[in-house]
Amino acid sequence: MTNRETAATGTHRDATSQRTPNDRPDEYGTGETEYGTGETSVVLQNLVLDSPDVEEFLTHLARFAAERLSGHDSTVRCGVTLLRPRKQGTAASSDQVARRLDELQNASGNGPCLEATRTETRVYVRDVADDDRWPEYFTLAHAHGVRSILAVPVLLSGEAAAALNLYADTPDAFGPERISLAQQFADEASQGLRLAVRIAHLTDTGQNLTVAMTLRTTIDLAAGIIMSQNTCSQHEAMTILKAAASARNRKLRDLAAAVVASVSGQAPVTHFEH
Repeated sequence: MTNRETAATGTHRDATSQRTPNDRPDEYGTGETEYGTGETSVVLQNLVLDSPDVEEFLTHLARFAAERLSGHDSTVRCGVTLLRPRKQGTAASSDQVARRLDELQNASGNGPCLEATRTETRVYVRDVADDDRWPEYFTLAHAHGVRSILAVPVLLSGEAAAALNLYADTPDAFGPERISLAQQFADEASQGLRLAVRIAHLTDTGQNLTVAMTLRTTIDLAAGIIMSQNTCSQHEAMTILKAAASARNRKLRDLAAAVVASVSGQAPVTHFEH
């Protein structure tokens, strides 16, 4: 999908001083804003390999984006929003200000970054002091020293959606060149983020399968004990177990574990748990 851009103009300036890009360490060892095509992808792929989970990767992604997109004239703070089916929204940030602004936006359920995530459309706020689309959020952003916001969607396959949330302390901080760099970064980041999301999905699937197999084994063990004690079939044992769970208002898996523990003297342990 071709990204579209919406923008609002503004002229009010803020004299509040923020730290400069020179105060930010080159954490990823790639230089300030000069980078070649493909270099970002290599760094991000390495970050995927070095991150234990998708949340850690998103934090690295936010810090890397802030480092790469800051310029001599303005420091860029970055948040990353990730939306996945059957999962709570995940957010990461380069610093406390970006984190707070993302939290405020996620709590309200509306704002430029969520708009970009949901619509896969780039959203540019030239000056929060002269934009009426999300007035309450912009008032809070202004109070935190933020004047302009650029939200760039990171296109992902499947049902997941994400966006880079870029915050600057000066009005109209994102000119054509910086917007182009941000879009390039988002395009290159999409591959690494897709990989991180895929790994997280496979990990969750494996964990869910392990839990299901463990529970099934515990229930089967309990049924076997009941079969031995009552000289009955497996079907009859399961009927007895379910009836007992219903009568005691207990979950079937909990009662099954109690049955096994009453015989073995300890909670059931399966090899799936190791």
